[in-house]
Amino acid sequence: MTPENPEPPPRSGLIVRSTDALARLPASGTPALAEIINRSLARIQSSISQPAEEEDAEAQYQLGEKYDYGNGVPQDHAEAVKWYRKAAEQGNAYAQFNLGWCYDKGKGVPQDYAEAVKWYHKSAEQGYAFAQNNLGWCYDKGQGIPQDYAEAVKWYRKAADQGTAVAKNHLGDCYYYGRGVPQDYAEAVKWYRKAAEQGNASAQNNLGLCYQKGQGVPQNYAEAVKWYSKAAEQGNAFAQCDLGYCYDHGQGVPQNDVDAYMWYDLAAAAGNEGAASAKIILGKRMTNAQIAEAKRLCREWLASH
Repeated sequence: MTPENPEPPPRSGLIVRSTDALARLPASGTPALAEIINRSLARIQSSISQPAEEEDAEAQYQLGEKYDYGNGVPQDHAEAVKWYRKAAEQGNAYAQFNLGWCYDKGKGVPQDYAEAVKWYHKSAEQGYAFAQNNLGWCYDKGQGIPQDYAEAVKWYRKAADQGTAVAKNHLGDCYYYGRGVPQDYAEAVKWYRKAAEQGNASAQNNLGLCYQKGQGVPQNYAEAVKWYSKAAEQGNAFAQCDLGYCYDHGQGVPQNDVDAYMWYDLAAAAGNEGAASAKIILGKRMTNAQIAEAKRLCREWLASH
């Protein structure tokens, strides 16, 4: 199955970058409108900074985000952590999650998985789905906390029940491998499909693999190619390798060395070692002209994505 990392924090989008706003302005009258926008942004940012100093948790969280992403202020992860912490200590679930993410990734603070778990847990207990997913991941991998598959399933399910696609994919993995629940390929397919239909690339690839192997669903190479293609188009290297295999061996599509080489080449460029090996083997039976054509198609794909 396709490995997937914890989910990064979504951005609130409260403050619009002045450059983003200016880009949407018509060519005529731009200077005057730009001045209006800049004055408005300054007032908004000032209104956030002032209550932040006055222990307003929501404003502190929003100010932390501004520093985290360099939105209207110079990017400063340490300053972001400062404001996230102020808000988190007042119980703001979003700030607790973001602070946990900073500890998880070592952004603005030394990396500390146990501290990440602490803040994920506080946020998850308040029902924040992204925190529930990431807490499940920590239990799943034994990262910052003793490994506990049953706890991982518990938190993944809470997030999945709120519609979080990445948690649905993780829950599918639990059923696929029998981690924290009895192994059940049909149940794995159910959760992979839910996430795949929401556009989660890892789940799309996993669902394709189930169709290719006939696990939890009747074997169907054409359906496998359909889901591999969706994930591959999103840049998922595992799916690109799997789609290359289908073209290489004529599973669900007509056999085509050029297309196979192209997908292997894309996956290999993204660091997929299996694709790199398959590309070498495939290349030995191809002409120089075929390889050149595959590389041209690869360049075109990269240019359009």
